[in-house]
Amino acid sequence: MNNWLFKEERNLGVITVASIMEGKKTILYVSHDIEDGAWQFLTGEIPKEEEARILLLEEIVELDPSVSELADLPMGWFAERQNKNEPWSRTKKE
Repeated sequence: MNNWLFKEERNLGVITVASIMEGKKTILYVSHDIEDGAWQFLTGEIPKEEEARILLLEEIVELDPSVSELADLPMGWFAERQNKNEPWSRTKKE
């Protein structure tokens, strides 16, 4: 991971869910929130509050290096895909 593409530091806390952290599910939805610049790495399903977890951005990239393709995702945008083999589709939040 010497080629760090995010402008944020590796130790930035990001939002995810237990099933991604445990490797049971794939990251299919990524949000870069406009309100506070927070990053969310989710499954595409509506997350349950009790499943919420905080990981380091570096840990998320280790779990799924393809999220580095989204390092330039502007605040207020999200990206999604149907499965881990599909390309990311970017959309500005309304």
